[in-house]
Amino acid sequence: MKNEIIPYKPYLKKLARQLRLNSTLSEVLLWNELKQKKMHGYDFDRQKPIDDFIVDFYCKQLKLAIEIDGDSHDHKFENDISRQQRLETLGGSFLRFCDLEVKRDMRNVLRTISAWILNRHDQQGLKNPPL
Repeated sequence: MKNEIIPYKPYLKKLARQLRLNSTLSEVLLWNELKQKKMHGYDFDRQKPIDDFIVDFYCKQLKLAIEIDGDSHDHKFENDISRQQRLETLGGSFLRFCDLEVKRDMRNVLRTISAWILNRHDQQGLKNPPL
């Protein structure tokens, strides 16, 4: 994987900090499963500024952004897709889950993230991380 750095706007750091302090239940639940390198040993950040945006979760090593679409995303589908496409042009990848999916089916959310990581390893010919 390329070691290119994805840019961010420094003024977003303060907003990201505020978002971390006011996390939704779904964000807290998923964070508890991603923090401390619990997902195949990868380090995830939450409320990470990237370019002009802040993503819910981000793994720098994988360039993987994870978004939880809840009430704040209602009626913003086109904006979300535009933002996702912009970040993908910077070399990032996206996984999206809806708020209720995280709350009601965490096992499947974690399987999806794990499968994405394992698939990425297969594509790059890397040794798969430990389960």
